[in-house]
Amino acid sequence: MQIDRPQAIAKAPLHEPRNPGMPLDLDWMRRVQANTSAIERRAATLPGRRSVKKDWQAAWLLKAISLIDLTTLSGDDTEGRVRRLCAKARQPVSREILDKLGLPGLTVGAVCVYHDMVPAAVAALRGTDIPVAAVSTGFPAGLSPLHLRIAEIGESVAAGAREIDIVISRRHVLTGNWQALYDEMREMRAACGEAHVKAILATGELGTLRNVARASLVCMMGGADFIKTSTGKEGVNATLPVTLTMLRAIRDYNDATGIKVGYKPAGGISKAKDALNYLALVKDELGSRWLQPDLLRFGASSLLGDIERQLEHHVTGAYSASWRHALA
Repeated sequence: MQIDRPQAIAKAPLHEPRNPGMPLDLDWMRRVQANTSAIERRAATLPGRRSVKKDWQAAWLLKAISLIDLTTLSGDDTEGRVRRLCAKARQPVSREILDKLGLPGLTVGAVCVYHDMVPAAVAALRGTDIPVAAVSTGFPAGLSPLHLRIAEIGESVAAGAREIDIVISRRHVLTGNWQALYDEMREMRAACGEAHVKAILATGELGTLRNVARASLVCMMGGADFIKTSTGKEGVNATLPVTLTMLRAIRDYNDATGIKVGYKPAGGISKAKDALNYLALVKDELGSRWLQPDLLRFGASSLLGDIERQLEHHVTGAYSASWRHALA
């Protein structure tokens, strides 16, 4: 069974109201459950029930490119590497291929870097509408003192980051201290100001899907504009069962408040076929409106290279070597 052809790929301005948050509702949070076996069965059947081929596949892969937060988060990052990554963000696929596909102006959704690399990324992306996202708040562990994490957010915003990917304190979830998680989220949201905030749950370290669902809801109550699976540094990162759990939390929050919160799977999404599965699941659970950069992102580095290979095969009929699509 095929999924519908995606709507316009070009990133037209979209103006959903930001999530202002709401008072912590512990009764609602405690009612949240997760049927792990049912969630895993649903996720396991998805790849076999959703397939796209030929022009349809190319259209969905182009859509995926527009949703990528092109990322470098290595200890040996340099300004030169970041500039090369930004050049790739501006021209994610060869001009020849994009011209043949009718999308010469396609770019990625954002560039995601450490705080120290924000000025270099901002300078390299000047003249585009590609935002810079900074990982902050003691990334990836989030164990530095709270006042330092808040100060780090402020410095990243001052340096030009338009999006801030914060990490929550996992211990609050594991010990059931939902008030502390909510208060932390509210303070970080306030520190971001006009910059949109993505709350990284580090789902691979939360123990259960019920914890994932409850943490998702509390972070949305605290004002998160996006909820994100992982830092990419955990042993287990984005998975389809975790994605299904978080998407249904987003749907419940939207049903109750009318506010649309975004979703960002990150870590381990490296193949074009993986991106197609995530897009299909998001469309199934939340609808086409969530297939836009203001509500869906992929945190990835190597994913773009594989998508580029698939698109070149679609246009030329031949696969190119992976080394021809280096990112940085």
